[in-house]
Amino acid sequence: MTETAPARKIAFATFVRRALDDARAMRAWTGTEVSRRTGVSRQTINRWVRGDWASDPEAERVVAFCEGLGLNPAAAFAALGWDRAATPRGAPGAPPMDPDVEALLRRLVDPAVSDAEKFHIRETIRYLAYRPTLPLDARKGGEQAG
Repeated sequence: MTETAPARKIAFATFVRRALDDARAMRAWTGTEVSRRTGVSRQTINRWVRGDWASDPEAERVVAFCEGLGLNPAAAFAALGWDRAATPRGAPGAPPMDPDVEALLRRLVDPAVSDAEKFHIRETIRYLAYRPTLPLDARKGGEQAG
């Protein structure tokens, strides 16, 4: 390993730890739920957090982890030193957000909103985000019938 390997491990471990903390705080996901949603095993995620890896993580797993948590993989790649042009977190501006989604996000961070209401908002969003999509034929049939 090179002299920068420990720094890369620390940077990537910090990235993964923050992603997990955000998933716990914003979505109330456990480690098992993060693993299920990302397709990356808990053992692998734990190794990343500890910086306990001899060779670089597989790019496909890093991408799956990031996409499962709604993160830009470029930030993880930058932490790993794979893309020197990329800047972690908040690089190019995010695409415009729907006003309704912004309103939900404001409610989720508003201390005046009850925990019960925040729970229901998160559960509804989870349901909508992960519900199965209809096959194209079923969608066309529904449009013709209406």
